[in-house]
Amino acid sequence: MEYIHPIRIDSESRIPKYHQIVNSIVGDIEKGILTVGQRIPSINEISEEYYLSRDTVEKAYNYLKEKQIIVSAKGKGYYVARTVLPSRINILCLLNKLSSYKLQIYNSFVSSLGTNAHVDLTIFHADPNIFLTALREGTGRYDYFVVMPHFKDEHLAHESTTADVLEALRKIPEDRLLLLDNYLPELKRDVASVYQDFKTDIYDALREGQSRLKQYDKLILVYPRKTVYPYPLEILQGFQKFCSDAGFDFEILEELYNDMELQPKDAYITIEENDLVRLIKQVRDKKFVLGKDIGVISYNDTPLKDLLGITVISTDFQVMGETAAYMILKKKRETVKNVFRFIDRGSV
Repeated sequence: MEYIHPIRIDSESRIPKYHQIVNSIVGDIEKGILTVGQRIPSINEISEEYYLSRDTVEKAYNYLKEKQIIVSAKGKGYYVARTVLPSRINILCLLNKLSSYKLQIYNSFVSSLGTNAHVDLTIFHADPNIFLTALREGTGRYDYFVVMPHFKDEHLAHESTTADVLEALRKIPEDRLLLLDNYLPELKRDVASVYQDFKTDIYDALREGQSRLKQYDKLILVYPRKTVYPYPLEILQGFQKFCSDAGFDFEILEELYNDMELQPKDAYITIEENDLVRLIKQVRDKKFVLGKDIGVISYNDTPLKDLLGITVISTDFQVMGETAAYMILKKKRETVKNVFRFIDRGSV
């Protein structure tokens, strides 16, 4: 029986044409469309059908012959010589920044995939243009795209997406896209997603720790508005809603200074590591007791915060990576809100 399934050639792709021929034939063998002993089109047939040079097709066939995937019979043509084991999944992982939290997710993701996948990592620094370039260059080269959609606008404010980003993401087949850490309802597509709900997460976590917070007169959130890697505004909104609903006096600061006017019975919630370090140093210098005179909660957990006994509100980065890997390996397209917790270590 002769092979009549079309060879898949994308004239706009940067992948060499001979490699596209190889990928198409090998893919059909993996899927069972082509079976051992089945005849495939001749070099001339493919050359004429797809307007390719004979040298291009011959290069693809020579590669397949070297790998003993096909054989040629003089005067008869080319035939499938053997089955091909499914290749590893090729994944492009696009992270907005390289931080300890992102690395925890990435390492957990790669570890959970094991030998079933090859993952390339690209950091796009929250820049939509860098992201779009990386996505465009990866088209046709990867089976999956894992995207962490956090961007910054010209004013260094956080935004989850842009019109151009949405357009690019909609071009990726739904079963080949996974959104990580952030949810994009405006995408309006049935894609896999493991996300944080930033507004609800901080609200619920502070509710969980409310019994510890009630000893303080004022809650202070240190929320950097203009940074190289901006934070979701929903964090600020969730904090304000909690304070309003729970009846707490509160203040929003953009940063902590080295000579803060620390007042007993104030509790601070810090996001950036530098602000946490400044705060702890001043608490110690002024002989305040952490968790009694001054309360401290840090956003996002790390092993060092655990060691130092810092109370945190945080998602579980390891679980996020594990869940993303599971969904890819099991070909699931679910929307999963990642766990977010208040972890009391005595600093409030």
